[in-house]
Amino acid sequence: MVGLLICIVGIYLCGRAGVLKEKGLMNLSGAAQSEYKFGLGITVAIVSGILSACFNFGIEAGKPMADVANQLWKAANPGQGEFLYQNNVTYIVILWGGFTTNFIWCLYLLAKNKTFSDYTKSSAPLGKNLLLCALAGTTWYLQFFFYGMGESRLGNGASSWILHMAFIILISNAWGVILKEWKGVSKPTYRAIIAGIATIILSICIVGFAKTLE
Repeated sequence: MVGLLICIVGIYLCGRAGVLKEKGLMNLSGAAQSEYKFGLGITVAIVSGILSACFNFGIEAGKPMADVANQLWKAANPGQGEFLYQNNVTYIVILWGGFTTNFIWCLYLLAKNKTFSDYTKSSAPLGKNLLLCALAGTTWYLQFFFYGMGESRLGNGASSWILHMAFIILISNAWGVILKEWKGVSKPTYRAIIAGIATIILSICIVGFAKTLE
């Protein structure tokens, strides 16, 4: 619980840094202001956060499947500990949901925009597009592949998921600093983002250490 609370503080600091950065920049143009809708943005953020957690609910609901895979592994490989890839079994079921919704939505957009013909255009870089799609999909999946490996060692899906989400926020903000997205901001703003990153790292260490005490 302490690690979770510290993580929330770190997220707040990162968010606070973003607000300070926005205030320190030049005023938004008229076009940008017309597109800025705080209510819609915060609603989408909250819904996205809740639905993102549903993936972990799916993993927890699929634990019996992972347990069966783990038992089969241990029977075939006695004395070698827990099956590192046991959670991959549940992904086969969970990811069908994501595939189905994305597939239907893409079909809807293709029909709405009348862009089915783009797949047969000779001028379209189809090979490159397919390669980039495959690369993006593989990269996206690898986060859960490695998460499943870690969760099989840590156990306690809640703690594992906290670490997973914290790492996403940590890495995205760290890359922002490395790529100089915060260049030119005021010192208080820069201190806020660095403090947020440091606080999230601290929360990860606390949650990880707490797991070693169980």
